[in-house]
Amino acid sequence: MTRRTDWPEHAYSGPPHRPEPASAGDGGFAGHGDDESEGGSHPAEGVSGSGRLRGDRTGHGEGGSRRGRGRRRRGFGEPSAEDGDAFSSSRAEKGESSGDPAERARAICLRLLTGTPRTRKQLADALRKREIPDEVAEEVLSRFEEVGLINDSAFADAWVESRHHGRGLARRALAQELRTKGVDSTLIDEAVAQLDSEQEESTARELVARKLRSTRGLDRDKRLRRLASMLARKGYPEGMALRVVRQALEEEGEDTEFLGDEGG
Repeated sequence: MTRRTDWPEHAYSGPPHRPEPASAGDGGFAGHGDDESEGGSHPAEGVSGSGRLRGDRTGHGEGGSRRGRGRRRRGFGEPSAEDGDAFSSSRAEKGESSGDPAERARAICLRLLTGTPRTRKQLADALRKREIPDEVAEEVLSRFEEVGLINDSAFADAWVESRHHGRGLARRALAQELRTKGVDSTLIDEAVAQLDSEQEESTARELVARKLRSTRGLDRDKRLRRLASMLARKGYPEGMALRVVRQALEEEGEDTEFLGDEGG
């Protein structure tokens, strides 16, 4: 017989927020120089019910004014530091000290989900680390899925949207990131299907165009390696990377005959 769990009304105020593509001021891909590491932060503001990202990319939220000019916005996966989260965080902390494992599990999940999307696996790992019994964790996580607080499909879609437009990542890199977060392979395939080869190549060209200037003055081979390596780190296929780099160098008058006719 399944034990009935009491669910506090305050716990389910709606689905979790989903990330928004990085804006120029966040150090992301759009309008900012390339950061060769992929550990940058990404805005995690909400989306409308249709799945479209809310708020423009100039820092103005929907119906709100610009705040915190010059202050880095909270990234995707980072804990919220806004004063408005203090009340819910306080209640969650009290729940975590409860002797009831289910109450503790709910409080832990609510705290982790405050302003930050998480996958089911990420929450399950957190509950296991806090020594919540597996059967209790399963019940709590299933209930959170039922009410929309956990939605791995929406997480994957928003992750692809944010990381491609914000960091210029290709499908291969995006799929790998989602796998590390425990997203089901079917959901990953559906999410990365948002991008096609034409979109990937267009983004690759933009990345190379922005990076090209910083390689001027280097010899031809070094420019090739640096630009192609940058695309490879972002998950672009080797053939596509070489083709895009070769065309960019040709436009600058470089002799690229040595590259041959690699496809991709």
